[in-house]
Amino acid sequence: LIKRRAEGQHGTSDVNAGAMGVSLKDRLHALLTRLGEANKPTDEVEVASIRDALVSAGYRQTQAPILFMGAKLFSGLLALGLVFLIPANLLGFPTLNAQLVMYVGAASAGYFIPVVWLHYVTAKRKERLQDAFPDALDLMVVCVEAGLELDAAISRVSSEIRFAHPELADEFNLVSLELRTGLSRAEALKNLSRRIGLEEVSSLVALLIQTDKFGTSIGQSLRVHSDAMRV
Repeated sequence: LIKRRAEGQHGTSDVNAGAMGVSLKDRLHALLTRLGEANKPTDEVEVASIRDALVSAGYRQTQAPILFMGAKLFSGLLALGLVFLIPANLLGFPTLNAQLVMYVGAASAGYFIPVVWLHYVTAKRKERLQDAFPDALDLMVVCVEAGLELDAAISRVSSEIRFAHPELADEFNLVSLELRTGLSRAEALKNLSRRIGLEEVSSLVALLIQTDKFGTSIGQSLRVHSDAMRV
């Protein structure tokens, strides 16, 4: 295979393997979408809550809530199927009521596995963002004290930390995009705080809004908050 590729010859097996991978991905996506539509809550408040939780984990796609609900139903059915396939003799020939309890327990556990996974992913992402924020604030202090406005400083910091802290860079870039579309600075910063969900970021956003409102020094405020957050 390596020799054929080195000579510029692509075997049909490579193409078939690639097509098979795409086909399986598309089929799984379609299956989760159908299951998600069937499992979609009717309460819009619950849908918004699921969307906010996924955004905090870094999933901003439009179909993310549907796929998440589909994954919950798929995981529950898969767990139920796995328990159903276990031979009765390995389970000690349980009674019908015991079997029903096991099936319901397995389906419930499988249904909530994606929820546990989402909490884990969100917690890890928050840790990475919290570790990245002091460095980003130090860069922002340099930009502001060099004469840049806060909006331009956020955009510049986003590009500077993209390789070291890509997730925080994406969040800052989203703030820049919201500011360019005409959203007020206060609303864009509040959206940042809502997406990240860290107390330190909420305090920073409140500080920046208050500083912008009363016209005090943004650079000094950022420096003090950066020192406090690093400690």
